[in-house]
Amino acid sequence: MSTPATQGRGRAGWVLAAGLLLAGIPALAQPPADELTSRFRRPATRVGEIIDYELSYRHAPTQEIIFPDSTADFAPFEFVGKTYLPTRTRQGRSLDRAIYHLRTFALDSVQNLRLSVTVLQGRDTLLVPAPEARVRLLRTAPLPTAAEPPVLRQNTALTPVRPEFNYPYWLAGAGLLALVALGLFLGFGRRLRRRYQLYKLRKNHAYFLAQYARHIERFSLSRSLTNMERAITLWKNYLSVLENNTINSLTTKEVVAHYQNDKDVNMSLRIADRVIYGNQFTDEEAETDLAFVLLRNFAERRYELVVARLAE
Repeated sequence: MSTPATQGRGRAGWVLAAGLLLAGIPALAQPPADELTSRFRRPATRVGEIIDYELSYRHAPTQEIIFPDSTADFAPFEFVGKTYLPTRTRQGRSLDRAIYHLRTFALDSVQNLRLSVTVLQGRDTLLVPAPEARVRLLRTAPLPTAAEPPVLRQNTALTPVRPEFNYPYWLAGAGLLALVALGLFLGFGRRLRRRYQLYKLRKNHAYFLAQYARHIERFSLSRSLTNMERAITLWKNYLSVLENNTINSLTTKEVVAHYQNDKDVNMSLRIADRVIYGNQFTDEEAETDLAFVLLRNFAERRYELVVARLAE
């Protein structure tokens, strides 16, 4: 049975054993308070103005530390950027510094900020809070001196504004027109091309008939073989363009063969050759007039054939 004295000696023994056990465990070294400092590099700032906040920590060279990054809590300030300065080691002590670029939109007259540095100790981490830094807020708007707010002066007059060119609307309109034009081209392109080709055929045919009639008229008045030769050349050139061939460079025999010995072409060109190259010109106008008419009628038939083929 234990007595009070025995119990007292037991408790003293437990205390002594616990003290010896704690003495054998290495304690976590707490850095001195003056080794971690923080300050604003200006005593005052304005709303929205960027101000620099400097955080410095002097420690042993073997100690690993982590400074706060952009994810830290900078309230009431907003993080804008940071600048890390290289570590400097002198006389067995290392100095790490970081400058944070902050701004505030709070309206408090005095605003405080306290950040913490993370110290790595093996598998453990230790947060070391920096001393609190303060900065004053400079107010740019004058404070009201009277109890009543000033009377506002009403002004409803419209201020002239210079019209601006609306690029987005114009670009959207141009794009819409381009899409409509593309749709029309895809949907009606073939029909439009056909109509345009028919228009060109009619225009060229009308021009040919007018020029052909003019050469015939000049030949009738002057009986000049040059005008007859020009009329035949015009006829060949027109058919070459109309049917996309090269009869304008062929001889009479080759032209007749090209048109499968058409009797009108055969007779008309032989009359023209006999008059132009054989100099067998007679005063009878019926023969030469017949040659001109047959060639014109043949050109009319070929024109109608091409138009019908294009309209299919």
